[in-house]
Amino acid sequence: MAAKPDSVQLEVRDDGIAVVTIDNPPVNALSRHVRQGICDKMREAVADAQATGIVLACAGRTFIAGADITEFGKPLEAPGFLEMIDVLDDSPKPVVAAIHGTALGGGLETALACHFRVAAASARFGLPEVKLGLCPGAGGTQRLPRVVGPEKALEMIVGGDPVGAREALAHGLADEIVDGDLTEGAAAFARRAAAEGGRPLPRIRDRDEKVAPARGDPALFDAFRKKHARRMRGFEAPEACIRTVEAAVELPFDEGMAREQKIFAELMGGGQARAQQYFFFSEREAAKIPDVPRDTATLDVGRAVVVGGGTMGGGISMCFANAGVPVSMVERDREALDRGLATIRRNYENTAARGGLTEEQVEERCGLIEGSLDLEAAREADVVVEAVFEEMEVKQETFRRLDALAPAHAVLATNTSALDVNAIAAATGRPESVIGTHFFSPANVMRLVEVVRGEKSSKETVATAMALSRRLRKVPVLVGVCHGFVGNRMLFARQREATRLILEGAPPQEVDAVLYDFGLPMGPFAMADLAGLDLGWSAETSTGSTIRERLCEAGRRGQKTGAGYYDYEPGSRIPKPSPTVERIIREFAEERQLRRRGDIGREEIFERLVYPMINEGAKILEEGIALRASDIDVVWVYGYGWPVYRGGPMFHADEIGVDRIVARMKELEAAHGEEWRPAALLERVAGEGGRIGGR
Repeated sequence: MAAKPDSVQLEVRDDGIAVVTIDNPPVNALSRHVRQGICDKMREAVADAQATGIVLACAGRTFIAGADITEFGKPLEAPGFLEMIDVLDDSPKPVVAAIHGTALGGGLETALACHFRVAAASARFGLPEVKLGLCPGAGGTQRLPRVVGPEKALEMIVGGDPVGAREALAHGLADEIVDGDLTEGAAAFARRAAAEGGRPLPRIRDRDEKVAPARGDPALFDAFRKKHARRMRGFEAPEACIRTVEAAVELPFDEGMAREQKIFAELMGGGQARAQQYFFFSEREAAKIPDVPRDTATLDVGRAVVVGGGTMGGGISMCFANAGVPVSMVERDREALDRGLATIRRNYENTAARGGLTEEQVEERCGLIEGSLDLEAAREADVVVEAVFEEMEVKQETFRRLDALAPAHAVLATNTSALDVNAIAAATGRPESVIGTHFFSPANVMRLVEVVRGEKSSKETVATAMALSRRLRKVPVLVGVCHGFVGNRMLFARQREATRLILEGAPPQEVDAVLYDFGLPMGPFAMADLAGLDLGWSAETSTGSTIRERLCEAGRRGQKTGAGYYDYEPGSRIPKPSPTVERIIREFAEERQLRRRGDIGREEIFERLVYPMINEGAKILEEGIALRASDIDVVWVYGYGWPVYRGGPMFHADEIGVDRIVARMKELEAAHGEEWRPAALLERVAGEGGRIGGR
């Protein structure tokens, strides 16, 4: 099949340099027609007697930013990646890759098959396949270690993050940085290489000097595994990537390539790659709102106000400062304001101490955050984010005041985690300008924002909230109004069953262990201790009617008091099973005449924690609270640490089988009551033999 016309072009210049230009907007992905075009034009350039050297360049805003991921999971049409790579690698004329923008994945592998690489100063180089559950599959794991050494190659391949041009130059990945016209600089480099005549062209596959020192010594790889064990927990691809780099060190090139191909094929056919690739598309799909066109006008936010300087308000203020947006943080009294500002500075200084910021950046960001004791600051705001106490009356009073103060154009956002956004908006005379922006704690770290659309939120307000979240380097997901929205509503269902399990006889540590071993960062009781059991609890109104209330009444309020569902040693965050909690749970169950048993196994614990979440997710879809099942999965991965290699709770439902889940839920309904009744959507999908993830 011929290449797509004009996707790859060839020009043989008067100076004897053949320029092969890829033009496949928007990111020059290596689609089949591009691979064919590269093969065809390279062969033409090699056959052209006038051409003494070749430059491989790209039109548009970037070099090749990777493979065409829409081809994943489908039979690969010829020419394959390796055939294209071999055409470059076997060229008898010097080939210079001219890199601007990003050379990622297959793009960097293409550049590594060239004899030389020159780059614009702003260029970035990376092999991010690990983030799709894969290892590089076109020689990247074998060539990169031979260029930059195994240590740097491990960092780039297993971490998946790109490096800049200066770093690439320092490690030998780039041969030259071009300050002016990139194509002209690459052509000049190619002319010099061609002028050297009889010298063999440097092929990376033939190099050995960077990998030889590590040969026969596994210590480098063992140390890397140990250092990154926590980050790699549960993932298959990082360990697979390490094994491919080991092959580059220990084996001849062709044998290493065969090892890479075998490992790549194993990963591509596995469940984790399927889940991670599903999530890659899901995150991008979440940005699309069917009834809000992409060209909807958005507000240009030049100044923000955050009402509240506590944990959430301070974190949200940092988000604005991190994005370069001046922000006023408003508190009720001087003591609270000073405490909030001090916490922000301490957070930035801790980041600087770890090398994440310079001292100048700390001062710059702190300088963008102005403390205020007067809500009058809202008069200058383009957006106001309310982060006050989670109580409806407090929030409504705050919005009444903001309505009177904020400019007519301003967006008024509430950071509520569960309350009715419509009721909050009704306290104003401009409900169309009110929206929920549920940041997750700590707000300056967590990437998710649930953008909660009220029934009167305008399209412009929705579009502004989504765009602003992305500007703050967050992942926004649009959700509707209900108690707890998407994430917390599903969390409440899980917590209900977690509490029932411990009352029936499963120790908290066993319940937590099931979810931790599944891949979540912590189970429900460790998470509750971290957040604080006294969130929303009041000693004046406490009745001891729940386990949580009794723990709070006993002074056990989580990690901050050294005791919650677990005991904690002074200064330690390591949870230890508590005999006191065991006694409180047992006494509570006896008072309510609950039957306790000792045969609650791990499978039952998993089903009773995860199936209610899936069922609640199905109800959320039925009610239109979420646009797509994949949006629910994005919320859970970014907001609650659901392991990305398991795709999300709705994706995982399909992996288990919706029919199997429905059958088990009916058994649990018979044993435990109507709260286990399957959602109508689950019943329908099970009956059709379909997948809920496609809805």
